[in-house]
Amino acid sequence: MGNKFLQLVKRFLPDGFITGILVMILLAYLLPGIGKEGSTIELKVVIRYGISLLFFFYGLRLSPEKLKNDLSNWRLHLLIQGITFLIFPLTVLAFHPLFAGTDHEILWLSVFFLAALPSTVSSSVVMVSIAEGNISSAIFNASISGVIGILLTPLWMSLFMERQTEAFAFGQVLHDLVIQILIPVFVGLILHRWWGKWANRNKAYLSLFDKSVILMVVYRSFSDSFLNGIFSSIALHELLLLGGSVIGLFFFIFEGTKYLTKRLHFNREDRITVLFAGSKKSLVHGSVMVMVLFGDTTIGSLFLVPVMIYHAFQLFYISIIARRYARELHQG
Repeated sequence: MGNKFLQLVKRFLPDGFITGILVMILLAYLLPGIGKEGSTIELKVVIRYGISLLFFFYGLRLSPEKLKNDLSNWRLHLLIQGITFLIFPLTVLAFHPLFAGTDHEILWLSVFFLAALPSTVSSSVVMVSIAEGNISSAIFNASISGVIGILLTPLWMSLFMERQTEAFAFGQVLHDLVIQILIPVFVGLILHRWWGKWANRNKAYLSLFDKSVILMVVYRSFSDSFLNGIFSSIALHELLLLGGSVIGLFFFIFEGTKYLTKRLHFNREDRITVLFAGSKKSLVHGSVMVMVLFGDTTIGSLFLVPVMIYHAFQLFYISIIARRYARELHQG
């Protein structure tokens, strides 16, 4: 009886990684600014190198032959990018007539901004890895999503913004994508021949490193938000409206994607990759786009709120799903 009770409690309690996410959010609220710019050890620098190492280790674990074969999986790649840049924005666009000309149109536009963003890179790949999905496809799609988003996100937003003719300078974003992600993965792929077996033997330790990097990203994202007063820039009822909207959007896309992958008869690994990569949105790209579109104005902070809510919820919920898929695979 006691063992059954403990198993039941353990089933509904969050695991260590999810608990860590919640602790990081709480820590960011109570002690924001740890490792801020000017500190002896700047957190953004640690995260930058951590992300590069994370993708270097992914490259070590990837077989070049498998990656080459995976690039021919055009149905998977097309579906992920279609969900990210077409289904997401069109879903939110369908609700525009309800808000056009009202006081809440700006809130609708902030959710539309979220829908037009590219997918995340690091957390998408980490979650696919935890669930033991198709990691090579996750890396490819998450990386190419950032490049496509440099063009498509401003293009979508230009439909509703007067500053549509402004030139968007995203050279630094592209530079970071190449330096922090693509080059480390490429170097890892080259060294896979010699160090690949070591990386696969130590997969558990490397997974712990992956999660540690994500926890630092969560802390820094929320720390910056609390320091900049992003969550205090809107009324409570507006915050609740935004929260309900973005969580509803997440479940619509997530469940719709799950249905599509079954109808298209994807295998287990590819279903996980489409589900996790296709339903994610990037807080990093969102922050950059806000700075370009709105500069340092207060309105820019408003546009970051739904991105922050979505980012936190997607990490929390998909962490649960990823761990569940991993358990089902090993128990099965």
